[in-house]
Amino acid sequence: MRVPSKKILCLISLIKESSAKGKWQDLLFHYHSLQGEGAAIQLTDVSVFPPILKACLNLPLSFTHGHAASIHASMLKHGFAASFTSIWNSIIDFYSKSGNLGASMRVFQSMTNPDSVSWNTIIHAHLYQDVSPREGLRLFDQARLAGFQSNVSTLVLVVQTCRNLATFFNGQKIHGYVIRSGFSAVNSVQNSLLNFYTEFGMELARELFDEMSDRDVISWSVMIAGFVASEESTLALELFKEMISDWGIRADEQIVVSVLKGCSRLRDIKMGTLVHGFVTSRGLGHDLFVDNSLIDMYSKCNDMDSALRAFCEMPIKNIVSWNSLLSGLVHNGNHADALLLFDSMVNAGAEADEVTLVNLLQVCKHFGDSYHCKSIHSRIFRQGYEWNELVINSLIDAYARCNLITLAWRQFSNMKIRDEVTWSTMIAAFNNQGMPDEAIAVFQEMCCRTSPVKPNSITMLNLLEACSLSADLRISMWAHAIAIRRYLASEVAVGTAILDMYSKCGAIEASRKVFEWIHCRNVVSWSAMIAAFGMNGLPNDALACLAEMKLHGLKPNPVTILSVLSACSHGGLIEKGLSLFEELVQDLEGELVAEHYSCLIDLLARAGKLESAIDLIERLPDGQKPSASAWGAILSACRNYENTEIGFGAFSQVLESETSSTSAYLLASSMYASSHSWTDATKMRWLVNNNRGMRVEGAYSLVHVDGRARKFLAGNNRSSLPDDLCLAIERLHSSISNTTR
Repeated sequence: MRVPSKKILCLISLIKESSAKGKWQDLLFHYHSLQGEGAAIQLTDVSVFPPILKACLNLPLSFTHGHAASIHASMLKHGFAASFTSIWNSIIDFYSKSGNLGASMRVFQSMTNPDSVSWNTIIHAHLYQDVSPREGLRLFDQARLAGFQSNVSTLVLVVQTCRNLATFFNGQKIHGYVIRSGFSAVNSVQNSLLNFYTEFGMELARELFDEMSDRDVISWSVMIAGFVASEESTLALELFKEMISDWGIRADEQIVVSVLKGCSRLRDIKMGTLVHGFVTSRGLGHDLFVDNSLIDMYSKCNDMDSALRAFCEMPIKNIVSWNSLLSGLVHNGNHADALLLFDSMVNAGAEADEVTLVNLLQVCKHFGDSYHCKSIHSRIFRQGYEWNELVINSLIDAYARCNLITLAWRQFSNMKIRDEVTWSTMIAAFNNQGMPDEAIAVFQEMCCRTSPVKPNSITMLNLLEACSLSADLRISMWAHAIAIRRYLASEVAVGTAILDMYSKCGAIEASRKVFEWIHCRNVVSWSAMIAAFGMNGLPNDALACLAEMKLHGLKPNPVTILSVLSACSHGGLIEKGLSLFEELVQDLEGELVAEHYSCLIDLLARAGKLESAIDLIERLPDGQKPSASAWGAILSACRNYENTEIGFGAFSQVLESETSSTSAYLLASSMYASSHSWTDATKMRWLVNNNRGMRVEGAYSLVHVDGRARKFLAGNNRSSLPDDLCLAIERLHSSISNTTR
């Protein structure tokens, strides 16, 4: 055996020294010098190759291009790879870390006796960053059968992969292997298993957590975050308190973020404030994630003053900080302040992203501001968000709310990819504009495309609303059938919407049947049924439904009360309505709004108790103001009871609330006419006909002809109506005449 020259030994020494100091370019330079010597390195110098491969990994690909293959060939040529497993392992590791998994796998498969390092390296290569997770799990199973010894990092990756792939059975097998192999005392492995179980139910995770003898801050963090993610925020907060008070674990930023998220979901401002104090006392207030979570928590707890204070105290702000406060202002209805904040954001040099633009579109939608809506549309194009589905869906919705339905339709038509949200948004847009036929047509197009989009619950609710607006029983039955076929009709929200749809079509028996089919009825379902009875002139059924609701242990909410009062009012049960109001409002006095008092005023007015109605208006609680509909009810009653003195005052109040209200003028005209004040009556009519700012909505009747809803307006003559509608009216007239004889 030839002894290496001193120069070769010197070069080998320099290679190892450069590796120790991380001087990778120098290392490759020495390696090239070694090759120039034509050295056949002895087997005792085999350790020189791993540093060379490591150097290739730590240098840019352009610098090391071609070196790896030549190094691999050189090792094979000199017989080192075939003789030393460690060399093979270095080659596998090199190829996997350089992104050539195929080459790495080929080297591994060519090995005759892979050791535990070989298996760990190739498994790690497949699982790291989810490169090939399923193949990695297969290799892990194969390795266990071969009796290899896993290392901690590989086990952690395997458990994490089982969680990502949601393979519960494989995860349980790994858990068994961990116990048998003696890894159950290793914190990192235990925490990985803990994180795995949170994906499949917190009961199993809690069981494992309680069995752990050594729980570090990561263990507590995993459990708290798991409870929050599984909508069990109360348990998360209790666990946080236990961690601090009983175990003395020092919370880190990640735990605090999870706890604040739990406070947000529970709307627990008291606990959130305590956590804020804890953050300040522990010096965690300079963490960007924590500060942004504080803003989000205060915003969702409707405390915008504290959210703004937390925002102003932040030493560093990013776009998430601005968006958190902006979203909070929009969510809490502070739309004008949201615009001012956006101006400050622009002045601070923060670049708006898709979340910012969506919030601004919400503001435009609230104000019906078509000019700024178009301005934001321009910004969307300038910033390259024209293909962002979230932004464009919000833009379609905003255009529709700003009465720019043509522009909304244009955006919808230009979209190349439309998901369920896009279709639902467009259907809702037509509904908002009172265009149910167009909304139904969009739904039909969605289902009849080459690649149809399956409607979800939201899409179905929008379709049912369109059917309610059209009041077409045939179309409504078609929509009901679709909901049944899609297994959506059994959902409480969808079932309640179907009930409401049938009631607006006048099919009260169908509403009753749908109500009986709803298995888990909530207060919304019962309120909808009560409203359906009232809408269809069945006040006694509405009251019976209320009594049955109470027997089921459900407490009426403000919507229920409104439905009952409306049923009594329109059904002529005046005294019953008044007594019910006194009975029901005791528990909900703080939740009553103007609509409740308006309904009560309407009850009094219909009974001719005009003085009592006026007295109630004068005694309304602080913060409550009579609506235009309340004064309109009094004005209508004044017409019926010929009380022009109170009626004139009511007329003035209606005009003060709604300056362009044609109904107020027409009611006033009728009131003056009933008291033979023809001059005043004519004057009211003249004001309506000559005021260009007013638009008179023609009254119409709705009849069903052969399953289709047909309208005819007041003032239509026979020649302007379709023949089938004329025949239907004649049959109806004949039926009424025969009944009255």
